Amino acid sequence: MPLQQTSGNVTQDAYGGGAASVPTYVENVFSTWLYTGTGATQSITNNIGLSTSGGLVWIKDRTNAYNNNLFDTTQGATKLAHSNTTDATVTDANSLTAFNTTGFTLGSGNTSGSQVNTSSDNFVSWTFRKQPKFFDIVTYTGNDTGQNISHNLGSVPGFIIIKSTSAAGAWYAYHSSLGNTKFLVLNSTNAAGTSTAVWNSTSPTSTQFTVGGPSVSTNLNGVTYVAYLFASNAGGFGLTGTQDIISCGSYTGAGVGTTVTLGWEPQYVLIKRTDSTGNWVALDIMRQMNQTQSEWLYPNSGGAASVAGATACPTATGFTFIGSTADQSASGATYIYIAIRRGPMATPTTGTSVFTPALRTGTNGNVTTTTAGFPVDLFFTLGKNGSSNYPQSFDDRLRGITTLYAYSTQAETTSSSTDFLNFATESGVNLTYNVADLNNSPGSYTDNYFVRAPSFFDVVCYTGTGSATTVAHNLGVVPQLIFTKPRSVGTYNWFVYSSTFGINYNANLNLNAAFANVAGVWGTSNPTTTNFGVGSGISNNGSGVSLVAYLFATCPGVSYVGSYTGNGTGQSIACGFGSSGARFILIKRTDSTGNWYYFNSADGLTSSSSPYIVVNTQVAYTTGNNGVYASSGGFTFGSTASTTTNINSASYIFLAIA
Repeated sequence: MPLQQTSGNVTQDAYGGGAASVPTYVENVFSTWLYTGTGATQSITNNIGLSTSGGLVWIKDRTNAYNNNLFDTTQGATKLAHSNTTDATVTDANSLTAFNTTGFTLGSGNTSGSQVNTSSDNFVSWTFRKQPKFFDIVTYTGNDTGQNISHNLGSVPGFIIIKSTSAAGAWYAYHSSLGNTKFLVLNSTNAAGTSTAVWNSTSPTSTQFTVGGPSVSTNLNGVTYVAYLFASNAGGFGLTGTQDIISCGSYTGAGVGTTVTLGWEPQYVLIKRTDSTGNWVALDIMRQMNQTQSEWLYPNSGGAASVAGATACPTATGFTFIGSTADQSASGATYIYIAIRRGPMATPTTGTSVFTPALRTGTNGNVTTTTAGFPVDLFFTLGKNGSSNYPQSFDDRLRGITTLYAYSTQAETTSSSTDFLNFATESGVNLTYNVADLNNSPGSYTDNYFVRAPSFFDVVCYTGTGSATTVAHNLGVVPQLIFTKPRSVGTYNWFVYSSTFGINYNANLNLNAAFANVAGVWGTSNPTTTNFGVGSGISNNGSGVSLVAYLFATCPGVSYVGSYTGNGTGQSIACGFGSSGARFILIKRTDSTGNWYYFNSADGLTSSSSPYIVVNTQVAYTTGNNGVYASSGGFTFGSTASTTTNINSASYIFLAIA
C-alpha cells in the first residue's frame, strides 16, 4: 500500500536499509500470508524485504499434520528447524530456497518432515523482518560457563526464543512477565520451569541477554545457537516514531469476558499458559480470529489447524475472549502473550489500494473471488435481481461468518458449517455453496471490497451499555459518516451519523426517511480521533447487545465524505480525486424522504451508462443513463439526475471513493 511520505521522526534501519526516507509501519516488518501449495516453485510476495534487511519466516501446513518450519536469513535459505521437535537445523534444498526483496521463494516443498509447499494443501506463513524495537536474530556458540550475548534489538527484549542449531535440543523461551529465573519450552506443553542457570538470573538489557552454565541447554560448550528476540512496547513506528507495534505481557484468565488491553488492535497473538500445562496457541486475523470463529495452530505440535467457535477476538484496544478454553482463558489461570499490531498503519494515497468494485454471477457452488487484489476487511455485495433471494449485505473480517442485510432490521445471519463465507484469502473472499443468498445462480451481483485503513475506513464490534458512552475506534481521524447495527437482536434499524448534522440527528440506512432531530442519539460529545459517542438506544447501544459500526472519513485523494444542494440541471462535485474521478458513490437526500442511491464504476459510471442500486429496498437495479458519472476530481450530475440525486433545492450527503 502506498505510504504518506510526510515528515516525522525517522527510524534508523540497522539492517541494511540505512536512514529510512519514510517512517516504518507494521506492514513493513510483519506479514501473515496464506497460500495454497503447488508442489512446484512459487514465490510469496508479501512485500517484506527479507534479502535486504533479514528476518524469519515461519511456515505451517494448515490442512495436514506436518511440522512447523522456521527459516531465517542468518542461517540461510534451505536451512530449517521445527518448533515442535528438538531436531537440530537441517538442510532441505526443496524448501524455502530464497529470501527476496518482496518476500521469499519456495521449492517443491513436500519433503517428509519439512512440508512447505505440498500440492493443494493450505499454508500460513508468518514473516518477521529484522527491525529495531521489533525483532532481531542473533547466533552464538556456547561456552558452558555463562556469557553475555550482544543484540541489535534497540530495546529490552520482551520475549526471546533460543534453539541449538548444531545439535538436538529444546526451544527455550524467556518472557519478561516471568522474570529471569523462569523459562518456557516452545516444543512442549509444560508449565513455566524454574532455573537460575538458563538465563543466569540476569534480565536482558537493550544491548545484550545472558545465558548461564555449566551444562545449561542454552549454552553448551561448542554448540551453535540461534536466538530470536522480540521487543515489547518500545515505540519506534508510525509517523512520529513513537507508536508500539508489539507487546509482550501476561493476564489472569476469567473465562468468557477475559480482556487484555494493549492500546491498539492486534492482528496476531501467541498465547501460552504458564501455571500449568497447555499448548502454545497461535491466532491471527487472516485465519479467522474474529467474533464467530477461531483457527488454532500450535507451535508445539505438528497437528493440522483446528477451527472452533471464537475465543480470543480483537478489539479496538486489545483482545477479549468470547469463548474460553484451558489453553487460553481458564478462570484463575495465568498466561503470557505476544501480540502484534494490526495494519496497515500508513494512510493510503490511492483508492485502488483500499477499494475495488467487481461484478459476479452466482453459481450456487464454492467460489473464491480473486478480484480484490488485497486482503478484504469488508465485503459489501448487492444482488441486482430484485427479490429476497438476491440481497444487499455486509460481511466483514472482524465479525466472521455472519451476514447483515442493508435493507433489513433483522439480526445477523450466522452461516452453517457447510454454507459459509470467510476471509481466509489474500485477494477476495471464500463463498461456500450459497451462503446467505450471496451466490444464487444465475443471479447478478456487484461486489465491493474494502480495506480498513487510517483516515479512510474502520470497523468496530462492541457491546452496548444501555446508557450514553463512548466507543473506541482506530480510524485515526474524526469519523464523518458512521453506520451502526445491532447484531444479536432483530427488528432494529441501521443508525446513521453524519458530521453534516452532528450528534443530535439520525437517519436509517434501511429506510428512505430524512435525517431527523433526535437529541442524544449519538451521545453527549462529538466524535474524536479515538472514539465516537452513542446514546441509550438499542440500535447503537442497547444494554448487552452486540453491535457493529462502520466508520468513514475524507482521506485526501482516496475518499470524500461531503454534502451538496441539488440544482435540478447539472453540476460537478469536487472530491479532490485524480483525472479518473470516483469509482464508488453513495448518495442520500437529507431534508426529505429519499433513497440511498449507489453507483460504481464496475456497473458503469459514465455519461452514457450509470446504473444504480437502491440500498434500502430490494428492487432490481436500474440500468441506463441515470445522470451520474465520474469526472476529473470527483463526479458530475447530468440532467437525468434531476428526479433522484440532484433535485432542485434538495439537500444531500454522499460518500465517494476514488
